[in-house]
Amino acid sequence: MAIEVRIPTILRNLTDGAKAVEGNGGTLDELISDLDSRHPGLRERLVDDNGLRKFVNVYLNDEDVRFLGGLEAKVSDGDNVTILPAVAGG
Repeated sequence: MAIEVRIPTILRNLTDGAKAVEGNGGTLDELISDLDSRHPGLRERLVDDNGLRKFVNVYLNDEDVRFLGGLEAKVSDGDNVTILPAVAGG
């Protein structure tokens, strides 16, 4: 079993159009690194020197990972991760 990661439309060019991909890792950081090894460029779109980019929201089983430890949030097989770009406007 693996961790399902839902990919927003804006990043699907990195996943050959896939709406969801699977990855492995014990933390969100490890999961992102695993995904980046198969989908180069994904990590740099999600992470900067300070951690998760401010304009990207990541949810682990519908919980905002910023409240679960950010990149150090624990993940395990069967979890669902959703990546959503922040949207502004009025």
